Amino acid sequence: MIRRSGHDEAETHFRVQRAAALAGFAHVFPPELYPFPDDAIRDRWRRFEGTVLVAERDGEVVGVAGIEGDWLHGFYVLPEWWGTGVADELHEAAVELGVARLWCLAENVRARRFYEKRGWRPNGESRVVEFPPHPIDVGYSR
Repeated sequence: MIRRSGHDEAETHFRVQRAAALAGFAHVFPPELYPFPDDAIRDRWRRFEGTVLVAERDGEVVGVAGIEGDWLHGFYVLPEWWGTGVADELHEAAVELGVARLWCLAENVRARRFYEKRGWRPNGESRVVEFPPHPIDVGYSR
């Protein structure tokens, strides 16, 4: 089930992002060198003014997507739910709300493959990520 979430669930959004990032980005942000920025990410979800969609299974939030305008500002699924269709369902709901742009870590091959299979294409934009070691984000459009 996909539903809209509120600011009162910011801690849940943080928890899903943290688990997904630690599992999926360890090759980019080795945790022994770059601890997860708990305070900054928790604050980001508390202040986020866009729409937040969550995917639930058996009453548990297992995925989250932050949407603002046509931007997908965060898309995370708990690692134990990777490959189960949760990401597909959450992605489709985000696209139905008009999502057409996103940033993806250049070195996040798994996510890039996911997006490209669903019609996303690199748009030639890039940026430096604010968190050390400051990897590159690649812009995608749909």
